[in-house]
Amino acid sequence: MLSRLTIRIATIILLFISTYTQAQNKTHLNTDELSQRTKPAPESVFKMFREAGMQPVNHILTKAENERVSKAFALLPPLHQRILRDHLFSISFMDNMPNTALTSPVDSVGGKKMFNITFRAGILNETISEWATWKENSCFKPDDTHYKVHVEAGTMDAFLYVLLHESTHVLDAMIQITPHYSENDSIIAPTPFTKEIWRLSNVPEPPFVDSLLEQTRFRSGKPVSNTLAPEVYARLSKTPFPSLYATAAWSEDIAELATIYHMTSRLKQPYYIVVTRNNVEVARFEPMKNALVRSRLSQLSTFYK
Repeated sequence: MLSRLTIRIATIILLFISTYTQAQNKTHLNTDELSQRTKPAPESVFKMFREAGMQPVNHILTKAENERVSKAFALLPPLHQRILRDHLFSISFMDNMPNTALTSPVDSVGGKKMFNITFRAGILNETISEWATWKENSCFKPDDTHYKVHVEAGTMDAFLYVLLHESTHVLDAMIQITPHYSENDSIIAPTPFTKEIWRLSNVPEPPFVDSLLEQTRFRSGKPVSNTLAPEVYARLSKTPFPSLYATAAWSEDIAELATIYHMTSRLKQPYYIVVTRNNVEVARFEPMKNALVRSRLSQLSTFYK
């Protein structure tokens, strides 16, 4: 079973389309410079982490960190930038944060839905390859030291990848790439993106339900043995999901697909996962070479118009 904190975080992400947190009586930052909308995270976010036993602290950006943030916003797809200009209330950075990022709805401004995105500040000092390798390894128990899992995703800032992923959640909320719903297990009409792939918000259609993948962290909340890594990626390659994280829910599916596509096809960065045993490659998963994944890419064209 997922931990209480994981469930609460996932619930906020999955239900933010129709759920609003307590109002924040603050004035929206009226600036087109998205990277300048930095302020402390909503109190509701601090409270959630404190109640889970964490000691979150607001992180004040250095000059170098500000530059990284500004550069990342400039590299987002055109539609992401337009949506964020209208609907991003603020971005926040936090030390002692247990997860990487969290997108939360805040009080509406002028009738517009608004969002805060809170980031773990540590990602500002990591590359995408470093951060993605750490995240991927969280899916596996190190039962056999001969097995290694590595993500090759280039040397660009991890913040860019995470910003793109989280801002896709905001985009999804505003243009309904995935269905809106009121309860986690509601059955409603699919969108083109979820049709024939997702039955419920977090339940794939039967052809893509795999017994081994169901045991992995983003499906079960628990890691599996790293000795199973080659078979895990072999099974994943038979699905339309671009990553293990994408199997968690349709909201994560669109965020991962949009992010990996943009990084590889638009920014010309590598993205593939390699499993080695005794330093010899025994498995490789490269989502953008998967025909089932590629068949979905046409749905991303609107991001670039």
